[in-house]
Amino acid sequence: MGLVDSLPATMRVTAISAPGGPEVLVEEERAVPRPAAGEVLVAVSHAGVNRPDCLQRAGAYPPPKGASDLPGLEISGTIVALGETVDPVMLDQKVCALTNGGGYAQYCTVPVGQCLPVPAGLSMAEAAALPETLFTVWHNVFQRGLARDGETLLVHGGTSGIGTMAIKLAKLFDMRVAATCGSDEKCEQARSVGADLAINYRTRDFGEAVRDFTSGKGADVILDVVAGEYTQRNLDCLAVEGRLVTIATLGGPTAEIHVGKLMVKRQTLTGSTLRARSDAFKALLADDIAANAWPLVAMDELRPQMDRIYPLSEAAEAHRRMEAGEHFGKIVLAVDE
Repeated sequence: MGLVDSLPATMRVTAISAPGGPEVLVEEERAVPRPAAGEVLVAVSHAGVNRPDCLQRAGAYPPPKGASDLPGLEISGTIVALGETVDPVMLDQKVCALTNGGGYAQYCTVPVGQCLPVPAGLSMAEAAALPETLFTVWHNVFQRGLARDGETLLVHGGTSGIGTMAIKLAKLFDMRVAATCGSDEKCEQARSVGADLAINYRTRDFGEAVRDFTSGKGADVILDVVAGEYTQRNLDCLAVEGRLVTIATLGGPTAEIHVGKLMVKRQTLTGSTLRARSDAFKALLADDIAANAWPLVAMDELRPQMDRIYPLSEAAEAHRRMEAGEHFGKIVLAVDE
């Protein structure tokens, strides 16, 4: 169990008092959790804020069975205790991790396979901003979307944490990237992180813009967070053999599509959610990222786009900013301040 005997009995957390708006986030004191077999206990430095946190707070995204009821799906910090079967070399390691929940706290248990080492030169705030977006983008763009160098990727919501990560990572793998944004200012922001084309969807049809950008071919891969009526519009600007990957349903969970067009163009319509997947799956995903994307982080070629850092006590303000759509990149909570 590592240094468990020297740990405090209680910790400060931010919890959800009842389903509702940001005001339902409240500070509490809880018992410090103990790591089970295969888990580590992390003294949390920073926690990333993600839209699923907001959905959970609103009562629309309950945690999976056995997961912490506290929000927080990614953290950075130092491993201070080990569960059974964990290699003792992990003790005192600085890591960032994809969690199953519980990140809005001073201590959080994490399956050891979901941890990645924090390389020199990467701040703990930046480290906390990486796991959720990097795991999501890697799995959906490169594993499910089968993205390859030379292809064109369309990213909806280009200035979000997911969007900025998708743009940056795709450019590092020699892809052309188009992104949709809700204002001319956000279009400029998307271009600043590498987008070759930024489309203000309020003033121009994104499908027409993508077809013009690709000389009529269409995008090879689309990363979609809207769904709903966007689904057929996405398929209409998707290339022959193109892959549409949906990871959120901001525009509604149902869609009507023209199956005949999909068949003629041999398109693939897929999607995923990450939180409910097994620890074994997430560990395999972490291994793939460690081998193929993490070296880019270690060489300072890949960094998250940072928006604002709030103290844990101001988590409600962080949620308000995210839900207002004002952020450019990642919002992070400083837990140890």
